[in-house]
Amino acid sequence: MKVVVALGGNALLRRGQALNAENQRENIRRAAQQLAAVHANHQLIIAHGNGPQVGLLALMDAAYKAADPYPLDVLGAETVGMIGYMIEQELGNIIPANDHIVTILTQVVVDPGDSAFARPTKPVGPIYERAEAERLRKEKKWSVAPDGEYFRRVVPSPKPQRIIEIDAIRLLVDEGIVVICAGGGGIPTAYNDEGKLYGVEAVIDKDFASELLARDLGADMFIMLTDTAGVYTGYGTPEERMIRAAHPDELEKLPFESGSMGPKVAAACHYARHTGNVSVIGRLSQLSGIMDGKAGTRISCDSGGIEFADA
Repeated sequence: MKVVVALGGNALLRRGQALNAENQRENIRRAAQQLAAVHANHQLIIAHGNGPQVGLLALMDAAYKAADPYPLDVLGAETVGMIGYMIEQELGNIIPANDHIVTILTQVVVDPGDSAFARPTKPVGPIYERAEAERLRKEKKWSVAPDGEYFRRVVPSPKPQRIIEIDAIRLLVDEGIVVICAGGGGIPTAYNDEGKLYGVEAVIDKDFASELLARDLGADMFIMLTDTAGVYTGYGTPEERMIRAAHPDELEKLPFESGSMGPKVAAACHYARHTGNVSVIGRLSQLSGIMDGKAGTRISCDSGGIEFADA
């Protein structure tokens, strides 16, 4: 079975953790244990988020005054190399030595006229207290938005249109190679009036890009891993209930936050509806249970409606 697994940024770096290499490597080491179990029996394709990482690089870059800050597409490419390197090494230390892993710098085409450029929504970087977020907004001309009880920088997040390297990715997957691609939603690019490719100042949502990747590769299952056990109604309230299974038509009727679970639900529903296959949202530590159908929220057109875990 061909399985696309998308690691959320919070699955690689837990909320509130220091943004250092040691913490990221330790989290990736734990993730590799789960990914290796999938690789043992299936064709594995790995996508990942990069929100905390690209935000950190932007802060470090802004601190260097001798040159203009690097654009977000370049910073995104840097994070793909960093995260891909760590995943390759930690996963490679577990799976058989003759099993190959490759990271692909993945360019993803977006529409420069996308309305997202006028309405930044994609969180990047660390969390801030209100006062610090307000200071950074004024000082750096950032857009900021609430993230739970904290605040984060938000940037434009245009919809992915096409994966430029998809044919190369498909060749590698067909050869049985573990491919790490579409990292951070891919590197945002667009074509100018002369047909030349250029980088775009944005961050593509990882869930939408990995869903496009899963469809383009003809994946049998699409899994999005995050820091919650699944999709909840009333999340964070006394009335919260986890959804065990859902039909995409019914799940899309429920309200979810655009900055967190909303894109995952939209991507999962789109994949299930357009492929007839199963998409799952769940916790990284429960990946084996997700593969066995015992964990996570499963979205499928075969579901009768909404099934709650406590029903």
